[in-house]
Amino acid sequence: MSPTHKRIRPFNTRETYPEQNLDNDLCQVVVATGTMVFVRGQIGQNLDTSENVGEGDATAQTHQAMVNVATLLREAGSDISHICKLVIYIVDPAYRGDVYREVGRHLKGVYPVSTGVVVTALARPEWLVEIDVTAVIPA
Repeated sequence: MSPTHKRIRPFNTRETYPEQNLDNDLCQVVVATGTMVFVRGQIGQNLDTSENVGEGDATAQTHQAMVNVATLLREAGSDISHICKLVIYIVDPAYRGDVYREVGRHLKGVYPVSTGVVVTALARPEWLVEIDVTAVIPA
């Protein structure tokens, strides 16, 4: 590992997703070169318990994903106001309005760049939305 990279909340998929028979070393956040923060795609799942939140409800899942993003950015030394880019993945274009309204509530006044993608599925069938964030740590 490079000394310029800080890895926050490392985990192995063997414990997190035992039913998938995977063995990947990942983490929730990487802080690179001291200022860039790359947050793992967040879904409607509680960070501490891995409990799914809002099953069948794209707005509730989006809210939980944004709560997760805020928590992880704080742990990295940043916050929501320092998000530079987000990518929003949804499994059905019908969710777009609800998802974007909820994201907008969390990012009022931030003005990041954003990309929206409709995908056929996410890693688990109960997940309807995933949010990928890049931020900075303020000077």
